[in-house]
This record gives sequence, structure tokens and C-alpha cells, in this order.
Amino acid sequence: MKKIASLMLTTTTCIIAFSQQKEGKVLYERTIQMQIRLDDNGQGEQELSHTKTDKFELKFGNNLALWQISDEQTPDAEPEGDRGGVQIRMIGAGADDISYYDLTKGISSEQREMFEKKFVIADSIRKLSWKLTGETKSILNHNCQKATAQRIGVRMMMNMDNGKMERKEVADTSNIIAWFTPDIPVAAGPSEFQGQLPGLILEMDINNGRQKFLATEISPKVDIASIKEPQKGKRVTRDEFRKESQKMMAEMEKNNQGGGRRMIRIN
Repeated sequence: MKKIASLMLTTTTCIIAFSQQKEGKVLYERTIQMQIRLDDNGQGEQELSHTKTDKFELKFGNNLALWQISDEQTPDAEPEGDRGGVQIRMIGAGADDISYYDLTKGISSEQREMFEKKFVIADSIRKLSWKLTGETKSILNHNCQKATAQRIGVRMMMNMDNGKMERKEVADTSNIIAWFTPDIPVAAGPSEFQGQLPGLILEMDINNGRQKFLATEISPKVDIASIKEPQKGKRVTRDEFRKESQKMMAEMEKNNQGGGRRMIRIN
């Protein structure tokens, strides 16, 4: 009798395992809080705040993932601010920006467009050291577990000095909270957070709300053939792309110097 019960339990477990979703499409809403501090010639510090919300989609299957702006994204007014005659233009993701991830090989290939020039950035997937907290909650009727991590990197800091905007990279530590669901045992998630956890990430908070991702819809239907590596653009490394984009932005600002326009890429 014990053998029969054991066999029934094993069979039930196998059925559940095989019924778990391994491919599909997720719609995410991303919210970014931007704070830009301007020190105008020692006359006092001003702060420009802006909130941007947009929609992205993640396709996954065969241990591959594709991240891009959603067809449901509606164009909004160009987000700009004005402080002391200095205009700030924030450049978001374009319709042709695509991020492709091979979760088995641990590599990524990202197509980016900057001022009508396309680039393909080859890189490896950087995995973080995650800690499970034991907390759980439900998102879109999926049981989710909470995990936390830190990411050490750099961010761009802008400063106004004698009427001239200067940029410099400073060390930046991001505190990250992720909610993932073992119900969908695929190591995928929003943006560059791929290959991280043993389940699909449905919600993420970076630096206490500075950037948030929230899954709003999950579908088991996906065109697997559309999950393919982008090919349009000059192939560069991550460091080469950063240097080229900074150079192009500086050039554009120089050409618009009379208008005092400054540009920030936020994707």
C-alpha cells in the first residue's frame, strides 16, 4: 500500500512539473523617478524632478529571452524640464531598441539607437548574489517569493559649473528587491535582469522606487521564432557604446549650445 501511495505521489509531482509554463509573453510597466541637481554658479542648488512611465514586453522560450518596448506603449510628450534657462531632455527607449538573452550561454546582444545610428552591444549576463527573505505574496495569481541583492556600478552625475554642464561617472550601489514566481521556472525578468532567479521575476524595485517594474499581464502564447538575436547596427562592446553615446550627446549639446539644451539617456 505504501508503494502505491508513493507511486501516486511521484506521478502527481511529474504532472505538475510538466504543466509548468516554460514559454510565454509578459507585459511590464516601468516607472522611473529622475532627480537632477543643478548648482548654478554657487547661487544655490536647484532640483529637477521627473517621473516617466512606459510599457515593455518580455518574450521567453527555449531558454531565450527578448526584451523590447511594447506595442501598447503610447507616445507621450517629450519629457523636458527648464531650470535657469537650461533645458533637460530625457531620451527613452526607441521602438527599435531590443535586448536578446541566451540564458544557457549567459550572453546578451542589445540593439540600441542613438541619434539615428544603430549599435549592437555584445556582452555577458551579469549575475547578482541574491538572498531569499522568506516573504511571499501573490502577483497576477502567482505565488511569489522575495529576494534582495546589491549591484555595484556607476552612474552619470551632472553638475553646472560657470554656466557649463559637466558630466562625470560616480560609483553607484543599487539596492534591489525582486519578487519571482517558481510557478514559472524560467530565469527571466525585466530589462537586463535575466538569468538571475529560479523563477520569472514579476515585480522589481531598484533603490526604493527610483526605478520600478511591475508585470501587468502574462500570456502562455508567444512566437518563439521572433526571439532572435538583433543584427542591425555597428557591433561594439558595452564600454565602446558608452564612450560613443557620450561623445554623440556632447556633440549634440555643443550644436544646441545657444538653446542651453542638455540630454540624458534614461534607458
